[in-house]
Amino acid sequence: MLRAAGVGVGDEVVVPAFGNVEVAEAVAQVGALPVFADVDPVTYCLDAVAVEGAVTPRTVAVVVVHRFGRPANVARLHEVGERHGLLVLQQGETEAPYDEVAQRRERATYLDARLRGVRTPDGGDGHTYQQYVVRVPGNGRPDRDAFARALRGRGIECRVPVRTPLHRMPEFRRCVSLPQTELAADETLALPVDASLTKRDLQRMVSACNALGGLLQPAT
Repeated sequence: MLRAAGVGVGDEVVVPAFGNVEVAEAVAQVGALPVFADVDPVTYCLDAVAVEGAVTPRTVAVVVVHRFGRPANVARLHEVGERHGLLVLQQGETEAPYDEVAQRRERATYLDARLRGVRTPDGGDGHTYQQYVVRVPGNGRPDRDAFARALRGRGIECRVPVRTPLHRMPEFRRCVSLPQTELAADETLALPVDASLTKRDLQRMVSACNALGGLLQPAT
C-alpha cells in the first residue's frame, strides 16, 4: 500500500514503536523513514496527539495498527491526517468467527470481575480480546517479569506481548520520548482467554493472579 501510494525515499511515515516490527520494516523497504509516535495507554494503539506532534514537513503517511482486538481511534487519527494532508493506512488483525469472539468476551468478563492486583483491559469499542492484556504494576523493580515467572511456575500460561519497543532495537534505534510505549512494554502481560479454557482453568488463573498480585502492589 505504501509503494502504491507513492511513498518513497525522503518521506517519513508515522508508526507505533509498540510491536509490529513488520510495519516499520515495510516503511524502510520503500525507502522511507519510520517515525515513532507514542501509544494511547488504554488501547495500545497510536495516540492522535502524539502522532500530530511527530509530523514534520516530510511526513506523508501514518500507519495505524489495531492491537490485541481493541481498535484504534481511527476517527481522530483521520482528523490529524486531514489537517496535515497525510495518507492514513490501517493494519488490521485477523478476524475470528463470531462464536469465538463471544467466548473470549465471556471469559474476559469473568476475569474482569475477579482479578485483583493487576489492571484489567478496557473493554470499550468492540474489543474482541484477541489477547487479554493486563498491567502488572511496578514499584521500581521488574515486577511484571517476576509475576509472569511465578504464574508459569503454577502452570498458568502467559506471555509478554511486547518486550522491546522498536525504538530500542538496534536497526530502528531513535532518541525519542515515548513514555506510554515504554511503560506498556514494561508492565503488560497477556493471559489466555481462548476457547479451550474451562471454568476450572479460569478459576485457577484468578486464584494464582490474586495470590501474587497482592504482593506486587506499588508502594504508597
